[in-house]
Amino acid sequence: MADSSLSSNNSSSSLRDLTHTASQLVHWREPKKSAAAFGLSLLVLLSLATLSVISVVSYLLLACLCVTITFRVYKSVIQAVQKSDEGHPFRSLLERDISVSSESVRQLADQFLIHLNWFSNQTRRLLLVEDLVDSLKLAAVTWVMTYVGAVFNGVTILILADIIFFTTPLIYQKKKAQIDRHVEAVRLKLEETLQSLQDKLPGAVKKTKVE
Repeated sequence: MADSSLSSNNSSSSLRDLTHTASQLVHWREPKKSAAAFGLSLLVLLSLATLSVISVVSYLLLACLCVTITFRVYKSVIQAVQKSDEGHPFRSLLERDISVSSESVRQLADQFLIHLNWFSNQTRRLLLVEDLVDSLKLAAVTWVMTYVGAVFNGVTILILADIIFFTTPLIYQKKKAQIDRHVEAVRLKLEETLQSLQDKLPGAVKKTKVE
């Protein structure tokens, strides 16, 4: 029982650490690591835009092997020359436990199930027009996405998302007051438009919630 509790705590701690690390990278708390993550992710996405997935994965693995093999040979030569006995240069990494516990898998599955159920309920609610205004919002978004899809492919959208993901926090930190003011103005205008639209609907249609 104690082992199960310890495993659960470790899994929760790992998830928190992962979330914290991602937040640190996005907000550029450590510029060098953030720049490396941004550059690598952008390079991979740009490669996917011009090469197949198999080629990109193969090139990444090949580059990684070239680095690790070269470093292993270099350290072996240095140890032979200096007659030292430091052992394998990647020993600490090889001895690190990277196995995934069953508790971690169960936690991820539970989180996935929660989001899946929420998505299913929202999809049913919107497609079956439980709330007319919300369904109209979805119709507007999907209509806009048809034009986006005609201009950009999936990889291009991912590239843009990656750029936005890493640059938006920096811009927001520098222009926080101005951005908040404009966002609030847009939000109020949108709410006024939706309220005006809803007021013009017939009374029978306004009661859109299923009794």
